[in-house]
Amino acid sequence: MWFKNLRVYQLNTPLSLDIDAMEQALAEFRFSPCTGQQASSSGFTAPFASSQSFCYQNQHYIFFALKRQEKILPAAVVQEEMQPRLDALEQEKGRSLSRKEKDSLKEDVTFQLLPRAFSRSQTIFACLDQNKQRILVNTSSSSKAEDMLALLRKAFGSLPALPWLDPYKLSAQLQLWLQDKALPEGFKLGAEVELKAPDEEGAKVRFSNHILTTEDVQSHLEDKLVTRLELEQDERLGWKVCEDGSIKGIKYHDSISSQNDELGWEDEDTRLAADTLLMCSTLSESLDRLADSVRAGDEIKP
Repeated sequence: MWFKNLRVYQLNTPLSLDIDAMEQALAEFRFSPCTGQQASSSGFTAPFASSQSFCYQNQHYIFFALKRQEKILPAAVVQEEMQPRLDALEQEKGRSLSRKEKDSLKEDVTFQLLPRAFSRSQTIFACLDQNKQRILVNTSSSSKAEDMLALLRKAFGSLPALPWLDPYKLSAQLQLWLQDKALPEGFKLGAEVELKAPDEEGAKVRFSNHILTTEDVQSHLEDKLVTRLELEQDERLGWKVCEDGSIKGIKYHDSISSQNDELGWEDEDTRLAADTLLMCSTLSESLDRLADSVRAGDEIKP
């Protein structure tokens, strides 16, 4: 279970709940499937199949999982069901229905179709690093990460979590990093970058599988800002750092991802414990280096 994307949040104050209190709190907001006319449903579930607990603890790392189920109603299906009723109503009234009347009819049709709709489920995982007081959410979507935090906040009563990096300082560092300057310790430039002009037109350019120190890339720094940059950490991982502080496309080096292969999967609990600890410790160390570089950016002149 290796995180591929990250939304990272820093807690202003440590959580006062112990693991038992967290378990009880999450159980109050457990996942239940959608009922007949319910369009969506969200709640906590066990993060790993081998455990029925809502919290999985491995040393100072605690994992949570939010499951969301939603009914799938294609617009074409709703329209096909709605059109005969719309035609009949307009013929009965002798006029075209107003937008408000059409919207009301659409809501009625959607409500009636929901019990027959297919359901789609997705599970979002998160990890609380109690030592660093950071929450890592395994998603690149801001809205999905916020859904996780909102329900955690509701369950725990309080969750003083904010994005982990100052976006202005990060933006300045992305510009420097692309120039191969002041990179986080142990990191080097990857082969992908996206830049965007800060004006209304917002012209964009992307380079992939490209040497980023070449003039054709560097020249864009004159009128554009880096919005995503790939960085690689030798023998550990590679990832793309985005202007909003999110991390995308995490790729773990073979020396990391295969480190526990000798354990096999005969004892799933042992392998799960080994892999989650290895993943979390790897991410924590790499995130620290990234954060240290951003915090030190005020002292560095381009």
